[in-house]
Amino acid sequence: MSGLDRSGDAQVAIFGAGRIGKIHAGNLVRQPGVRLKYVVDPDAAAAQALAAQHGAGVGTVDGVFADAAVRAVVIASSTDTHADLIERAAHANKSIFCEKPVDLSYDRALRCAKVVREARVPCLIGFQRRYDPTFSALHARIAAGEIGEPEMLVVTSRDPGTPPLEYLKRSGGIFKDMLIHDFDVFRWILDDEAATVYATGSCLTDPNVASVGDVDATAVTIRTRKGRLAQINTIRRAAYGYDQRFEVIGPKGMLQAGNHRPTEVVASTAQSVSADLPEHFFLERYRMAYAIEMAHFFETIAKGGTMKTGIDDGVKALALAEAATVSWREQRIVEL
Repeated sequence: MSGLDRSGDAQVAIFGAGRIGKIHAGNLVRQPGVRLKYVVDPDAAAAQALAAQHGAGVGTVDGVFADAAVRAVVIASSTDTHADLIERAAHANKSIFCEKPVDLSYDRALRCAKVVREARVPCLIGFQRRYDPTFSALHARIAAGEIGEPEMLVVTSRDPGTPPLEYLKRSGGIFKDMLIHDFDVFRWILDDEAATVYATGSCLTDPNVASVGDVDATAVTIRTRKGRLAQINTIRRAAYGYDQRFEVIGPKGMLQAGNHRPTEVVASTAQSVSADLPEHFFLERYRMAYAIEMAHFFETIAKGGTMKTGIDDGVKALALAEAATVSWREQRIVEL
């Protein structure tokens, strides 16, 4: 990677100093030969705090793209900024790491992907579940033929609680905000594309969610081009913690990926057999996946090759989220 400082480190800027920005910044500075040069956020105090923590400066959007020494950007800002920042980074010939989704508009995401392809810059979209060691191990065992050709996928995805209504108003809805990860898992695990999508939803955990035109519980059925089936069930509230599981069925058997727990201690007494609850939320559950994802980003830039989760994966997952949204609203099967 060009754009090295005097120490020989590659210089990087991060957009967004919020919850996920802090995670990515922490993982970024742990990469060998990489230095965080700028933190950019409309919240000056948040930007200053994160920059001070990692020995970086506070920058501006224009300043980052004008600085030829910055060779990569990490986009962890609000969704409505993603497509614009991706395009500006592509035009400035900077490698791109961007959180999902590419945009809330499928058409806008398509245009953004076209810019990235034409610029020929590396671009990773943050579908961190593909980097999770448990999920990755299951995927590798499918590829090795352990259960034969997969026939059915069942995904369970449950959050510990409903986000604030102000967040939901700008989230794009549950299919684009929450299920977009599950749609990416579907494409990855079955190595197939959807032919039809049927989605339904209800407000079961918080009636106020309906006031912003959204639902908090969904059931989605997908039929693939090869005729295989996938079912995804989600809900915004699980009293016992963050619930992320899936199972894949094939002619030779089944593979299951379960939850992670803070410890694997199991207590067995005359009264009960008990274990820890699942990790509380995604930041805990996927802490290792986020670290592996960031390492993969910089390794791929340095060595060349293809990002595991590229801009086209972001667009295709968004297409499924859009189809599911239409299916739920119009109460019909949507063909892709």
